[in-house]
Amino acid sequence: MYLGRSFEEDCIMDSITHIVLGAVIGEVIAGRRLGKKALLLGAFAQSLPDIDFVASFWLDTSRDVLAHRGFTHSFLFVLLAAFLLALLVRRWSWGRLLSLRSWLFFFGLELFVHVFIDAFNAYGTGWFEPFSHYRVSFGSLFVADPFFSMWPALSLLVLLMLKRGRRSRKYWAGGGILLSCIYLLYAILNKQRIDTRVERQFRQDQLSYTRYFTTPTPLNSFLWFVVAEVPGGFQTGYASVFDRDDAIPFHFFPKGDSLLVPFRDRQDVRNLVRFAKGYYTVEHWHDTLVLNDLYFGQIRGWEMPDARFVFHYYLQDPGNNKVIVQRGRFEGWDRRAVMAFIRRIEGHTGVSGE
Repeated sequence: MYLGRSFEEDCIMDSITHIVLGAVIGEVIAGRRLGKKALLLGAFAQSLPDIDFVASFWLDTSRDVLAHRGFTHSFLFVLLAAFLLALLVRRWSWGRLLSLRSWLFFFGLELFVHVFIDAFNAYGTGWFEPFSHYRVSFGSLFVADPFFSMWPALSLLVLLMLKRGRRSRKYWAGGGILLSCIYLLYAILNKQRIDTRVERQFRQDQLSYTRYFTTPTPLNSFLWFVVAEVPGGFQTGYASVFDRDDAIPFHFFPKGDSLLVPFRDRQDVRNLVRFAKGYYTVEHWHDTLVLNDLYFGQIRGWEMPDARFVFHYYLQDPGNNKVIVQRGRFEGWDRRAVMAFIRRIEGHTGVSGE
């Protein structure tokens, strides 16, 4: 289902994570004083930075991708929003159950956790807006990773059933947060392992590269997408933490920069090139010219090395680019494709998934 703008699929995919994580953090901070209101307020506060979706109703697609996770995901927004929310809730009688300082901590932590977690996936987060447009991206978590989200989700289900005042409530909430933190650390360590392996192969193959990045494939931190910038284009490949063989098969994509020359004066193209931070290719799909952002991976590239990229923009038909960030992400994911994906995670290469 297309929702009309470039990043709304992305918001839907990760909104549940922020809701459940915000709720359990709210329980830990203020559950004893506020009861189940702490769950609701925590879920609301941690979802607030994604209010930038409103801008999508007025912005074209290229400006939309730049606006998303921009100012509302900055440290300045965290400070301003926490202060305003703290003043607002103090106007209600139940809001006086906590001091102004406690409310500032409550909302500040919730908002900070949102912008902090978002920086761990490939999209990039504008921590320093409006003073700097630099996007922070650690590339350690997929935008929706059930292994990260399931623990606070389970905790929230239990908290909704437990009565107020039960000592076990804080243990359930704290346990969900702790397990998510452990998984995040595990994902970071996996990335370091993959990066070490990639750099070792580059040295062994004497590959002349300018830079590279690694990012998780959908819904896990076990199988990683690797992109290295080389003369004339990019080498792409996949590496699993369970691979039997350290060698990573690479596939070359030409950058095709010359194809972009007639479009370079267009504002939408300049916006997308800036957003891609140079990791883009331009190619012909029959009679259609397409700009790809490599950060978001391929559509089942672990099966088909020359597969199309998820983030693709039709240069000759800008109006046909309503959803581009996750366009076709799960295209063709039938039972056979899912089994092939699982087998590739397990370290098997060149399998059909049967």
